[in-house]
Amino acid sequence: MRKEEVRLDVKDVPKWNQWIILSLQHLFAMFGATILVPILTGLSPAVALVSSGLGTIAYLIITKGQIPAYLGSSFAFIMPVISAMAIGGPEGVMIGTFTAGIVYGVAALLIKGSGVQWLMNLLPPVVVGPVIMVIGLGLAGTAIEMAMNFDAESGQYINPMLHFSVALATLAITIIASVYFKGFFNLIPILFGVVGGYIIASFAGLVNFSEVSAAPWFHVPNFVIPFVTFSPSWSWSIVILMAPIALVTLAEHIGDTMVLSKVTGRNFLKKPGLHRTIMGDGVATIVASLIGGPPNTTYGENVGVVAITRVFSVFVIGGAAVFAIFFGFVGKVEALIASIPGAVMGGVSILLYGIIASSGMRMMIDNQIDFGIKRNLIIPSVILVTGIGGAFINLGEGVEITGMALATFLGIILNLILPGKEYGYGNGAMFASMKDKMDQENKKDTA
Repeated sequence: MRKEEVRLDVKDVPKWNQWIILSLQHLFAMFGATILVPILTGLSPAVALVSSGLGTIAYLIITKGQIPAYLGSSFAFIMPVISAMAIGGPEGVMIGTFTAGIVYGVAALLIKGSGVQWLMNLLPPVVVGPVIMVIGLGLAGTAIEMAMNFDAESGQYINPMLHFSVALATLAITIIASVYFKGFFNLIPILFGVVGGYIIASFAGLVNFSEVSAAPWFHVPNFVIPFVTFSPSWSWSIVILMAPIALVTLAEHIGDTMVLSKVTGRNFLKKPGLHRTIMGDGVATIVASLIGGPPNTTYGENVGVVAITRVFSVFVIGGAAVFAIFFGFVGKVEALIASIPGAVMGGVSILLYGIIASSGMRMMIDNQIDFGIKRNLIIPSVILVTGIGGAFINLGEGVEITGMALATFLGIILNLILPGKEYGYGNGAMFASMKDKMDQENKKDTA
C-alpha cells in the first residue's frame, strides 16, 4: 500500500477536532450491534458499553498499540447467554463469560507454543459453517416472538398485527439502509433500522417516554461485580454452555485479523502475533465478566470503517473506547435504549439472525465444500439438527450439554474420527491456506 493512501497511520495522533469526529464515527459503527446483544439477552446496555470500551483499551495495550481494532458484544454468545440467564441470572452469565475468556487465553498460549494447526484441525469450515448457522437459526423463534409481542406469562400474542407491522417497517428500513445507502452510512444499517423503527413505534403508541424523562443525566450502570454485588457460584452447566462457543469466535477473530492486515498493509499475524490478538480478545471478555457485560470480540463493522476512511490510528480507536465508557454513565442514554419496543428489536433481529445463519452457509460456499462427499454431508446435518432441535445430554447433578455447545462438540468429534479430514477444508481451502500461512510465520519466528 502506498503511503499517500493512508490518511492516518497506526501510530499517528490526529488533531483534536479530527480525533473527536473520527472516534465518534467508530462509536456509531459499533453502537447498534453492541447494545443489541444485551437488549436481547437481558443484560444492561450501559454495562455493555462500558465493558466494550474497557475491553478495547485492554486489547490495544496487549497488542502493543499496533492493531486498530474495536471490540464489542459478540453475537455468537446470544443464545448461550439467554440460556445461562435462565439458569443462573446475570451472575451465572458472568461465570460463563469468564470461562470463555479463559478459553481464549489457553488458545493464545497454545498458538504461541505450537502454532495454529491444532485449532484449524478442530475447526475446519465444514464444522464452523454449520455452527454459525445454528447460532442464527436457533434464535429465529426469539426474533418472531419479539416481533409479534409474545407474552411469556399468558402464553399468548398480544396485539400481534400492530407489533408485527412495526417490526416489518423496521425490517424494511434496515434492508433499505443496507442495500441502498453508500459509504459510511452503509456500515450502520442496524442503527438506522432501530432509529427509524423507534420513530414509527412512537407514532403507533408503543413507546413510553416517562422513564426517559425521569432518568438522570449521570447514572452509575448496574454493574455485576463478583464478591461485591454477588458471591460467585460455580455452575458446570453454564460453563459447558458458553465456553465451547469461544472456539467458534476464535475462527471469526482470525478472519477479522487477516482482513485488517490486508486493509492496513501489515501482517498482524506476525507482529504483534496472533497469540497477542487472541489474548487481547480473551482479556476483554474477562474484563466484561468482572463488571456484568457480555463476551467481547473484534468487530467487522469497525474494520469496515478503517477500510473506507483509511484512518488506521489506534488513537482514534482508543477515543471511541473512551466515548463508549462515557455514554455508559449517561442515564438518559440507558433509559432511551430500554424504551425501545420489542417489535423494533424483533424487526431488526429477523434480518440479523438470518444474516448470521447465511454467513455460516457462505463460509462453506466460499470454501467450496463438496457435499458429494459423505462426511461433508454428515457433519453439517448432525450439527444443524442437534443444535436447532434443542438436543441435550444430562450429565447428572444439574449439569447439561445443550443446543449449540452439544452441536459444536459433536461436529468436532465427527470431524476428528471420520476419514478424509482434508475434505473438510473444501476446494477453496481458505482455512487451509490460512493455516499454512500462519504456520510459516510461526516457524520464521521460532527459527
